[in-house]
Amino acid sequence: MQNVAAGYLPILLFLAIALFISTAFVVLPMIVSRLTGSHQPNASKLGEYECGFPAFEDARAQFDVRFYLVAILFIIFDLEAAFLFPWAVSLHGIGWTGWGAMMIFLVELVLGYAYAWKVGALEWE
Repeated sequence: MQNVAAGYLPILLFLAIALFISTAFVVLPMIVSRLTGSHQPNASKLGEYECGFPAFEDARAQFDVRFYLVAILFIIFDLEAAFLFPWAVSLHGIGWTGWGAMMIFLVELVLGYAYAWKVGALEWE
C-alpha cells in the first residue's frame, strides 16, 4: 500500500508547484503594482479597449439564433478535421475496422451537412 501512495508523490508535487506558480503569476503583479504606485485607475484606463469606441448597445442584447447555428456547425466541421488527422496517421495500425468506423463517421457527417443545407441553416438573410 505504501508503494502505491509513493507513486502519487511526484504527481502531487507537480500539482503543488503548478498551483504555486499560477497563483504567483496572478497575485504578484497585483501586489507589485500596489507597492510601486502604478495602480492608478482612471476613466481612460477603464474605458473600452477592444474595439476603440464606446458600446452603442447593451452588452446583453440577444443574438439571432442563426449566429449560434453557424457557430455550432463550424465547431462540428472543425472537430471533424481534428478527428481525420490522427485517424490518417494511425490508419496502418488500426486496419479495416478503423477505416470502416471512420467511413461511418464521415457518412453521418455528410448526412448532417446535407440536412443543414436542405433546411437552409447555412443561408444568411
